[in-house]
Amino acid sequence: MGLSSSAPPPSLSRSTWMRGHVRTVSQKRNAPEKLKRGMRRNFSGYLFLLPALLVFALFVWYPVVLGFAISFQNVDMINPSTWVGWANYHRVLTDPLFQIAWRNTLAFTGYALLFGYFVPILFALFVNEMRHGRGYFRLAFYLPVMLPPIVTVFLWRWIYNPDSGLLNALLSLLHLPPRLWLETPGTALPALMVIATWSNAGSTMLIYLAALQGVPPSLYEAAEIDGSNILQRLWHVTLPNIRPILLLMLVLQIIGTMQVFIEPFTVTNGGPQNATMSILLLIYNYAFQQADFGGASAIGVLLFLVLAVFALIYMRMTSRLMQGD
Repeated sequence: MGLSSSAPPPSLSRSTWMRGHVRTVSQKRNAPEKLKRGMRRNFSGYLFLLPALLVFALFVWYPVVLGFAISFQNVDMINPSTWVGWANYHRVLTDPLFQIAWRNTLAFTGYALLFGYFVPILFALFVNEMRHGRGYFRLAFYLPVMLPPIVTVFLWRWIYNPDSGLLNALLSLLHLPPRLWLETPGTALPALMVIATWSNAGSTMLIYLAALQGVPPSLYEAAEIDGSNILQRLWHVTLPNIRPILLLMLVLQIIGTMQVFIEPFTVTNGGPQNATMSILLLIYNYAFQQADFGGASAIGVLLFLVLAVFALIYMRMTSRLMQGD
């Protein structure tokens, strides 16, 4: 017959086992008391944290949960809402504009990764290698970030103006024909990408510049002693040391550019011929032009699921970096 659960193991004496058993029982009994003491000791801290939690729950989690619920309902803010199940998802998935918006959003993200991702890196490398005037160029590159979006919109509308715009004026100096930059489907989306890159590259450049200044100077000194030129130092010293920041900013830029809204909404309003229709602009049209909040919520949920994948990648990369530190 086997030993009962209350009997001591053969390898322990009865007195040793009893002391351990009594200690375990006492710890279990004291656990609620320790929890209560911890709650009383940190009560003031929880009170300070409570307003932030309430604001976060009210303005973040509640809209998310409500959006999921509305995506399964017919809501127009006039008639009573009715449950329609998966009808909203079926309608938006079969909408031709939905496919066009996703294609434009992915194309915009591709343009942003091809050009907008590398421009801040080049700016940061340029400023980091300067010996004089570094503060001036940091301010000059960051200045577009401080401009209000409406100012940026009017500025670039003037630059792209087909009649009196700066860009066509420069083309005329080179004896080249003027272009309809925002009125042609083939050039409208790249033109918006240029606006977005110009507006946001400064903040990203400062992040890269901070990462570059964290590279130990001794590594550059050792590379110079070995006879490495500037390109070899860049490839073998600089980029390996800032690679974690490069990867994190890559994921963040994908998440940010897939939510492009300001440029298509304010500059082209999705045109011409829906060439700049983005997912967020389509959500806006569903909600505020068609009063179809159920369909808008369904598109929002689909976008949320896509961005959640990149958010999980970002969180995993961040945790690895923290473990590495």
